[in-house]
Amino acid sequence: MLDVLNPQPQDKILQLIAMYRDDPRDTKIDLGVGVYKDANGLTPVMRAVKAAERQLWETQTTKSYTGLAGEPAYNAAMVGMILGDGFAERAASVATPGGTGAIRQALELIKMAAPGATVWLSNPTWPNHPSIIKYLGMKMAEYRYFDAETRGVDFAGVLEDLGKVAKGDIVLLHGCCHNPTGANLTADQWAQVADVLEAQGAIPFIDLAYQGFGDGLEEDAAATRMIAARFPEVLIAASCSKNFGIYRERTGVLIALTEPARRAVVQGNLAFLNRQNYSFPPDHGARLVTMILEDAALRADWQAELEEVRQSMLGLRQTLAEELRRATNSDRFDFVAHHRGMFSRLGLTEAQVVTLREDHGIYMVGDSRINIAGLNARTVPILAAAIAKVAG
Repeated sequence: MLDVLNPQPQDKILQLIAMYRDDPRDTKIDLGVGVYKDANGLTPVMRAVKAAERQLWETQTTKSYTGLAGEPAYNAAMVGMILGDGFAERAASVATPGGTGAIRQALELIKMAAPGATVWLSNPTWPNHPSIIKYLGMKMAEYRYFDAETRGVDFAGVLEDLGKVAKGDIVLLHGCCHNPTGANLTADQWAQVADVLEAQGAIPFIDLAYQGFGDGLEEDAAATRMIAARFPEVLIAASCSKNFGIYRERTGVLIALTEPARRAVVQGNLAFLNRQNYSFPPDHGARLVTMILEDAALRADWQAELEEVRQSMLGLRQTLAEELRRATNSDRFDFVAHHRGMFSRLGLTEAQVVTLREDHGIYMVGDSRINIAGLNARTVPILAAAIAKVAG
């Protein structure tokens, strides 16, 4: 049986990690992997997470299974953090192994409920989106999103392409901090997108992986809440990896908004899908998140540290934009300061990216997506000087 298997293509980011690890140069810079790093290059455990873990260690009395959908308290806390008040009666939800697990379960739900629907993705998008859709054998289409010239949103292209969406199709939207570009819709543009989706009869599917990393915890949820209020059916896949810094705990949630009368049926189907895939979702990270969100002191400390992380990335963006302006004697990289979240796509060619890696030890994804959080005060001018050298 196994002798008929063919080699699978390597994940480009994982391949980049291996190349970086094997590079002996002590001047190398890793801007590829999508994790937050502090000024010392470490991905720290947040203070509130440490405090919650101490409490959990002292008080937890069992490691028995949790529910198929996860602990109700965790699901309720996540619905509240993402959507605020007023959605509990419409929200079916399940805990998932990370945001990727939430994406997978959402696509499984779509395949079960609307097997003929096409899932529309922004071009570009996170590579796991099309990868999972293809693996599941689902229909897929793209809508234009990124303007390679301005490094901003091609909004005219967005509206034109979404105007071609068929009734009942699914449109996947990045709730904030677009991955991989860092270019985001304004509030007015979000409203116009909602108008088009309503007119087309589409169902929004929001990937919210970076809440709190862009303009603030509440601000980053604003577009998702607007969509949730306007549409009778919405899917939301969210991750706690970044904003709680618990990457390895694989903590996510899938929320399916529906009519209150249908909520129980939808909830049962979500639990059914969990059972078919992994039965009971991981609990440790979810329990820590619940403790933090339900405890006023822990929540305040978590939000304060999350704001420190956000401000750190904004500062790095501004500094990098200024360094690039000096190094290149032009304003063509000023967009970096206006992007949000961990990532920006610089607009370099693949050949230039290779040169940066081979000649300067600077590692980034082939499409020139960089992780802003991989920089620090020492490496920003090094990166700017290298980009000026290879990009002219």
